[in-house]
Amino acid sequence: MSDAPAQSRRLPWIVAGDLNGFFGLVVDNLSILGFIAAALVGIFQFPAEVVFGRMFPGTALGVLVGNLVYTVMARCLALRSGRDDVTAMPLGLDAPTSIGMALLVLGPAYAGFLRQGMASDAAALATWRLGMASLVVMGLLKLVMSFAGDWVTRVLPRAALLGSIGGAALALLGFLPLVETLRNPVVGIATLGLLLYVLVGRGRLPWKVPGVFAAFVAGTALYYGLGLAGLGVPGFRLPELQPPALVLPLPNAGFIAGLPYTVPYLPLLLPFGLLMVVGGINVAESARAAGDDYRTRDVLLAEAVSTLVAGVCGGVAQTTPYIGQPAYKHMGARHGYTLLAGLFIGLGGILGYVSMLVQWLPVAVLAPIIVYVGLDITVQAFHDSPRRHAPAVALAFLPAIAYLLVIKLGNPAWIPAQTFAALYEGADGHGLPELAAIVTLGNGFIITAMLWSPARVALVGQRPRRAAAVLLLAALLTLVGVIHSVDPRGGIYLPWSLEGVRAIIAWQFAAGYAVLALLLGLLSLQRVAPMPQA
Repeated sequence: MSDAPAQSRRLPWIVAGDLNGFFGLVVDNLSILGFIAAALVGIFQFPAEVVFGRMFPGTALGVLVGNLVYTVMARCLALRSGRDDVTAMPLGLDAPTSIGMALLVLGPAYAGFLRQGMASDAAALATWRLGMASLVVMGLLKLVMSFAGDWVTRVLPRAALLGSIGGAALALLGFLPLVETLRNPVVGIATLGLLLYVLVGRGRLPWKVPGVFAAFVAGTALYYGLGLAGLGVPGFRLPELQPPALVLPLPNAGFIAGLPYTVPYLPLLLPFGLLMVVGGINVAESARAAGDDYRTRDVLLAEAVSTLVAGVCGGVAQTTPYIGQPAYKHMGARHGYTLLAGLFIGLGGILGYVSMLVQWLPVAVLAPIIVYVGLDITVQAFHDSPRRHAPAVALAFLPAIAYLLVIKLGNPAWIPAQTFAALYEGADGHGLPELAAIVTLGNGFIITAMLWSPARVALVGQRPRRAAAVLLLAALLTLVGVIHSVDPRGGIYLPWSLEGVRAIIAWQFAAGYAVLALLLGLLSLQRVAPMPQA
């Protein structure tokens, strides 16, 4: 690190580590775009030309705008602090809410429009406008909430911020992509092993080839080489390519026409936006723990603006700062990687080559980099929190595991909708239905973890009244579905609108928090003996 004044130093735009960071960030975004396309086209038979020609260009533009802003923020921080090891915040498409948008909003909406008698093209156009409007709604919510980010950072302990995001990293960025990796073992294990060799073991490659790039090339070569040779690659097939086309994602009024369509989906869209605000606060704290002190408000504002730009210009998946900033720092990335990745994804959406890559790159090659990022963030959650708060960090992981089960058990290909509903509302004589408990624990998992951790930290610090206050807040949020939503889709509601088993579940969870808060409040009235003097 140089001690020269910031004004007199020459700060390079790109360093060698930026190449690894570039490939990692690009692959993160390509994998999520690939899932959106697979879900809409493969599951709901959505017209591919609308996905690749209308949805992807605007979505990619949001990634470009956000990464350019984060690049400028990192460069300014480096110049201001006189440090040359500042790493930019990585920005991309959010995995959980992109999955939710595809499976819970866009796909069902398209099917609903078809049932209403719309032609396929008209239904696809209406669904696209719904997606645009949804992003604008979530972007406006994030814009307003961004000004509370610094306050939340001051109020919540680090164990709450890092623990909640660490659970998401382990369950959603670690386990789920690992499953996809192992569905094609030869390709997936080889790619993951090479990534661990270069990123964890700091192993060398010939001719100083970037390790992430080498792993992707090797994995892709294995997939197509073994597949074309007929040597048993599970599920191998050549993609049916959509020809690339030049599409300028210009602002248009389609989102205005889509606003009325968003009304039935607001109970889902508002939590989606709120989760991104909470996640943005967490990743800002994660970067701060890694040594890069970005202002939380600025991180959230950049995220909100990029989401709004994407929505107005045709995008359907919201952007978010990724939780892997420390992992990219360990790769040696600085601020050039966000510049390169933003330009690559943004121009790729305009020129069409991103759509081509999404169709050509196998999932078993894309998934391992996400596994690595998930592991790195999980380690940081423990490493950068006080040792006595480790149980609070571990406790924050559990709601994310429940959400992982919700994703898998909620798949209609595994459990038919009627069977799921019967299991969700059926009693077995041993308390609430087990599936209902899992779903209720998983819904709103990040916010749940952020409440559990400070309550646990308060107990460690002998502050039962503070823990009781947190638990009372959890009870109120439970009643409206912000956490522990009894709607299997995770929607919010008014408590008096619930009926049957769902009403019982909601009131039971809320009462549990309230009773524990009462007990802690009573215990706090005890007279505490003074500590003996040394």
